[in-house]
Amino acid sequence: MSGHIVLDRAELAALLVGKREAGRVVVLANGCFDLLHAGHVRYLAGAAAEGDVLVVALNSDASVRRNKGPGRPLQDEADRAEVIAALRCVDYVTVFDEPTADAILRALRPNVHAKGTDWTADTVPEAPTVGEIGARVAIVGDPKTRSSTDLMERARRVAEPDELPDAAC
Repeated sequence: MSGHIVLDRAELAALLVGKREAGRVVVLANGCFDLLHAGHVRYLAGAAAEGDVLVVALNSDASVRRNKGPGRPLQDEADRAEVIAALRCVDYVTVFDEPTADAILRALRPNVHAKGTDWTADTVPEAPTVGEIGARVAIVGDPKTRSSTDLMERARRVAEPDELPDAAC
Protein backbone atom coordinates (compact mmCIF):
# COMPACT_ATOMS: atom_id res chain seq x y z
CA MET A 1 0.00 0.00 0.00
CA SER A 2 2.94 2.31 -0.70
CA GLY A 3 3.41 3.99 2.68
CA HIS A 4 -0.18 3.69 3.84
CA ILE A 5 -0.06 1.35 6.80
CA VAL A 6 -2.64 -0.19 9.11
CA LEU A 7 -1.03 -0.61 12.54
CA ASP A 8 -2.15 -1.50 16.03
CA ARG A 9 -2.17 1.24 18.65
CA ALA A 10 1.13 0.33 20.34
CA GLU A 11 3.10 0.06 17.07
CA LEU A 12 1.67 3.33 15.81
CA ALA A 13 2.32 5.17 19.10
CA ALA A 14 5.99 4.14 18.96
CA LEU A 15 6.33 5.18 15.32
CA LEU A 16 4.72 8.58 15.93
CA VAL A 17 7.20 9.46 18.67
CA GLY A 18 9.91 9.63 16.02
CA LYS A 19 7.72 11.64 13.66
CA ARG A 20 7.02 14.25 16.34
CA GLU A 21 10.67 14.35 17.42
CA ALA A 22 11.58 15.05 13.78
CA GLY A 23 9.28 18.10 13.89
CA ARG A 24 6.43 16.54 11.90
CA VAL A 25 2.91 17.68 12.80
CA VAL A 26 0.72 14.63 13.47
CA VAL A 27 -3.01 14.92 12.82
CA LEU A 28 -5.60 12.43 14.07
CA ALA A 29 -9.00 12.07 12.41
CA ASN A 30 -11.51 9.45 13.49
CA GLY A 31 -14.75 7.88 12.37
CA CYS A 32 -16.66 4.81 11.21
CA PHE A 33 -16.29 5.30 7.44
CA ASP A 34 -18.83 2.52 6.79
CA LEU A 35 -19.78 3.61 3.26
CA LEU A 36 -17.07 5.92 2.03
CA HIS A 37 -18.47 9.04 0.35
CA ALA A 38 -17.29 12.45 -0.84
CA GLY A 39 -17.88 14.03 2.57
CA HIS A 40 -15.45 11.55 4.13
CA VAL A 41 -12.84 12.24 1.45
CA ARG A 42 -13.16 16.01 1.96
CA TYR A 43 -12.95 15.61 5.75
CA LEU A 44 -9.78 13.51 5.47
CA ALA A 45 -8.21 15.85 2.90
CA GLY A 46 -8.95 18.79 5.20
CA ALA A 47 -7.44 16.90 8.13
CA ALA A 48 -4.30 16.09 6.13
CA ALA A 49 -3.89 19.78 5.28
CA GLU A 50 -3.55 20.54 9.02
CA GLY A 51 -0.19 18.78 9.34
CA ASP A 52 2.42 16.43 7.91
CA VAL A 53 1.20 12.98 8.98
CA LEU A 54 -2.46 11.94 8.90
CA VAL A 55 -3.53 9.12 11.18
CA VAL A 56 -7.09 7.82 10.90
CA ALA A 57 -8.52 6.10 13.96
CA LEU A 58 -11.27 3.80 12.71
CA ASN A 59 -14.13 2.68 14.95
CA SER A 60 -14.06 -1.09 15.45
CA ASP A 61 -17.01 -3.21 14.33
CA ALA A 62 -18.24 -3.48 17.93
CA SER A 63 -17.92 0.29 18.38
CA VAL A 64 -19.89 0.96 15.19
CA ARG A 65 -22.66 -1.39 16.36
CA ARG A 66 -22.83 0.44 19.69
CA ASN A 67 -22.95 3.85 17.96
CA LYS A 68 -25.10 3.06 14.90
CA GLY A 69 -27.19 0.05 15.95
CA PRO A 70 -27.70 -3.52 14.73
CA GLY A 71 -26.91 -4.24 11.11
CA ARG A 72 -23.94 -1.90 11.15
CA PRO A 73 -21.28 -1.75 9.96
CA LEU A 74 -21.96 -2.93 6.44
CA GLN A 75 -18.23 -3.52 5.90
CA ASP A 76 -16.02 -5.10 8.53
CA GLU A 77 -13.19 -3.15 10.12
CA ALA A 78 -10.47 -4.85 8.07
CA ASP A 79 -12.15 -3.82 4.80
CA ARG A 80 -12.88 -0.31 6.05
CA ALA A 81 -9.26 0.07 7.19
CA GLU A 82 -7.96 -1.10 3.81
CA VAL A 83 -10.16 1.36 1.93
CA ILE A 84 -9.17 4.29 4.17
CA ALA A 85 -5.48 3.35 4.01
CA ALA A 86 -5.64 3.42 0.20
CA LEU A 87 -6.53 7.11 0.17
CA ARG A 88 -3.60 9.28 -0.95
CA CYS A 89 -3.93 11.71 1.98
CA VAL A 90 -3.88 9.01 4.69
CA ASP A 91 -0.55 7.90 6.16
CA TYR A 92 -1.63 5.46 8.89
CA VAL A 93 -4.79 3.74 10.08
CA THR A 94 -5.51 2.15 13.42
CA VAL A 95 -8.69 0.66 14.89
CA PHE A 96 -10.15 1.64 18.27
CA ASP A 97 -12.97 0.11 20.28
CA GLU A 98 -13.77 2.80 22.85
CA PRO A 99 -16.93 4.97 22.62
CA THR A 100 -14.87 8.15 22.12
CA ALA A 101 -11.39 8.88 20.77
CA ASP A 102 -10.03 9.93 24.19
CA ALA A 103 -7.91 6.80 24.78
CA ILE A 104 -6.48 6.81 21.25
CA LEU A 105 -5.64 10.52 21.59
CA ARG A 106 -3.77 9.84 24.85
CA ALA A 107 -1.92 6.90 23.29
CA LEU A 108 -0.96 8.56 19.99
CA ARG A 109 -0.56 12.15 21.23
CA PRO A 110 -1.21 13.95 17.92
CA ASN A 111 -0.58 17.65 17.54
CA VAL A 112 -4.02 18.15 15.99
CA HIS A 113 -7.35 16.40 16.44
CA ALA A 114 -9.42 16.95 13.29
CA LYS A 115 -13.20 16.73 13.47
CA GLY A 116 -15.84 17.23 10.79
CA THR A 117 -18.10 20.24 10.41
CA ASP A 118 -20.91 18.56 12.33
CA TRP A 119 -18.86 19.58 15.39
CA THR A 120 -17.66 22.89 16.77
CA ALA A 121 -14.59 23.41 18.94
CA ASP A 122 -17.01 23.66 21.91
CA THR A 123 -18.91 20.42 21.17
CA VAL A 124 -16.02 18.04 20.37
CA PRO A 125 -16.40 15.34 23.06
CA GLU A 126 -12.64 14.83 23.30
CA ALA A 127 -11.82 18.54 23.72
CA PRO A 128 -10.65 18.18 27.35
CA THR A 129 -8.30 15.35 26.33
CA VAL A 130 -7.00 17.39 23.39
CA GLY A 131 -6.11 20.16 25.84
CA GLU A 132 -4.59 17.68 28.29
CA ILE A 133 -2.14 16.37 25.66
CA GLY A 134 -1.27 19.88 24.42
CA ALA A 135 -2.92 19.46 21.02
CA ARG A 136 -5.49 21.60 19.24
CA VAL A 137 -8.85 20.87 17.60
CA ALA A 138 -9.32 21.64 13.89
CA ILE A 139 -12.78 21.59 12.33
CA VAL A 140 -12.32 20.51 8.71
CA GLY A 141 -14.21 19.35 5.65
CA ASP A 142 -17.28 20.59 3.89
CA PRO A 143 -20.72 21.09 5.45
CA LYS A 144 -22.19 17.78 6.63
CA THR A 145 -24.72 17.10 3.88
CA ARG A 146 -23.77 13.46 3.28
CA SER A 147 -23.90 10.41 5.53
CA SER A 148 -23.45 6.66 5.23
CA THR A 149 -26.77 6.21 7.04
CA ASP A 150 -28.57 8.36 4.44
CA LEU A 151 -26.94 6.38 1.61
CA MET A 152 -28.10 3.13 3.19
CA GLU A 153 -31.64 4.44 3.52
CA ARG A 154 -31.71 5.58 -0.11
CA ALA A 155 -30.44 2.19 -1.26
CA ARG A 156 -33.07 0.42 0.85
CA ARG A 157 -35.86 2.54 -0.64
CA VAL A 158 -34.67 1.85 -4.19
CA ALA A 159 -34.52 -1.88 -3.48
CA GLU A 160 -38.11 -2.13 -2.20
CA PRO A 161 -40.32 -3.66 -4.94
CA ASP A 162 -43.31 -1.39 -4.24
CA GLU A 163 -41.05 1.63 -4.80
CA LEU A 164 -40.01 0.55 -8.30
CA PRO A 165 -41.75 2.19 -11.29
CA ASP A 166 -44.08 0.09 -13.43
CA ALA A 167 -42.52 -1.36 -16.55
CA ALA A 168 -43.66 0.32 -19.76
CA CYS A 169 -44.02 -2.83 -21.85
